[in-house]
Amino acid sequence: MIRKLLVLSVVIGFSTPLAAEVFRAENHVKVTGTAGGFEVANGGGYGARGMWCAAADYARRVLGAPGNTRMYIAEGRVPGLGQRAPVRFTLDPAGLNPSPVVIVGASPRKAGASLSVDHAHQFCADARLSNR
Repeated sequence: MIRKLLVLSVVIGFSTPLAAEVFRAENHVKVTGTAGGFEVANGGGYGARGMWCAAADYARRVLGAPGNTRMYIAEGRVPGLGQRAPVRFTLDPAGLNPSPVVIVGASPRKAGASLSVDHAHQFCADARLSNR
C-alpha cells in the first residue's frame, strides 16, 4: 500500500503543471507561470521597467521566446489601491486590443499594452547598473 502511494505521489508530482513554479528574473523579481501567461509580482524597485524586464527574462529563458516576439499585458493593474497587485502578461494577443507602449510607467495599467521581448529586456540594464 505504501509503495502504491509513493508511486501515485510521484506521478501526481510530475503531472502538476510547471506553470505554478516561481521564476526569479535577473533583476530578482518573481514571475509565476499561469494558465495562458505569467504574472510579475512587482518591479523590484524599478517600477514598470522592472516588470517588463522580468517578463522579458521569463519569456526568453522559460518560454524560449525569440526577441521579436510581442508580449502583452493581459490584465493590468487597477489605478489606486491595487497598485501593488501582480500584472499578468501573455504572448497571445487574442481577446486584447494590442497597442504599443508609449509611456512605460503607465503601461502596467492597460490591458493590451505591448513590447517586444528584446525591447523589454533592455530595461534589465537598470538592475545590472545598480548592482555593480
